[in-house]
Amino acid sequence: MTQHEAYSQFAKYTKQQLIHMLASETAIQIRTASDVYSPIMDRLEKYRYKEQEHFFCITLNSAHEVINIHLVSLGLLNRTLVHPREVFKHAIKDNSAAIIIGHNHPSGSLDPSAEDKDITRRMKIAGGILGIKVLDHIIVSPTKGYLSMLEMNLL
Repeated sequence: MTQHEAYSQFAKYTKQQLIHMLASETAIQIRTASDVYSPIMDRLEKYRYKEQEHFFCITLNSAHEVINIHLVSLGLLNRTLVHPREVFKHAIKDNSAAIIIGHNHPSGSLDPSAEDKDITRRMKIAGGILGIKVLDHIIVSPTKGYLSMLEMNLL
């Protein structure tokens, strides 16, 4: 097959369709926080060691398979500002049925702050309005792994 023939085979698809086809062949299904943390940890690993807070959004299809992981905002040493509009624009673009939000704690502490809990509450409300469920809020740390707000009954 020539390079032109190979290109022609895929030219009929949009970029989004090709991404979706590739993602469905390598889909990871998410049911618990350990499902998030284990199989895609290599993709989340980069957030654990950042010196400032990074807020991310994992978009999921209706089978709770990962569509994409988006960096939503960069914060300061110990906090980040995030608005539901910035989180859900990725979910809407990806045609997500659900999302998992998360961020790192550069301090190493996995204890969710009052602000972390408030952001989670606001995202759940916004997701309810949009019909996009917030399944969990994950906090990652350079020293202690992760915390699932769902597993801690904080969601």
